[in-house]
Amino acid sequence: MSRRKKRMDEGILVCVYYGPNGERLIQRGCKIAQTFGCPLYILTVDRKPFAELDAEKSHYITKWKQMAIKNGADAFILRDNEERPVYKVIAEVAREKGITQIIMGQTPHSRWEQITRESIVNSLIREIPFVDLHIISVARYLKDPDSNYDKGIRAYLAKEGPYYRLFFKHTRDAVYEGIFFKEVGTDFNNGIFKFNKEKETLQVEVTDDIVKDFTNVAIKTGDASDNSGP
Repeated sequence: MSRRKKRMDEGILVCVYYGPNGERLIQRGCKIAQTFGCPLYILTVDRKPFAELDAEKSHYITKWKQMAIKNGADAFILRDNEERPVYKVIAEVAREKGITQIIMGQTPHSRWEQITRESIVNSLIREIPFVDLHIISVARYLKDPDSNYDKGIRAYLAKEGPYYRLFFKHTRDAVYEGIFFKEVGTDFNNGIFKFNKEKETLQVEVTDDIVKDFTNVAIKTGDASDNSGP
């Protein structure tokens, strides 16, 4: 980010949570901050103390800090050991830093909404109505923009004998609704079906329209070292 004097009548806050989409949100926030020439802050919130976070969460935090430094963000903010609702923390930081625009991801079942049991977006609108919210859809993208899959499309699974068949139109037999990511370079419906089952997000393999089991599979991306789940 440019080191020229920043305008202080605008401020960008990017809210990230553990998972593959944090980098995309940070990149979007950086572009907006560069356009306005204004301060940029990156925030994540966790109920646990930092010392109790597992290796995966610590990895994400380290990566986000590196991105903050690389892109000239004014600060990476970790609010750990936090018992208040997430939207309360976001609103507090927004007020402290003079934030005018917030960037955050929105999925069919937001991870933060699962934690707080409420709509963060609606709560933020009530709490800080003077701030513009940029809700970035992340449900239809996998973790790597250079992945081996096309953009996701809405699809359904219906029981067929011992297996499940993939459909693209809702029927009364549909058991699960989710997003289908088709493998690039195939004429058949081979790929990954991503959906929620009993509050757990699963990614299962689809071969010729058929899902044989619900084994959670890794996503093939351009980064062979990253084979973790969502």
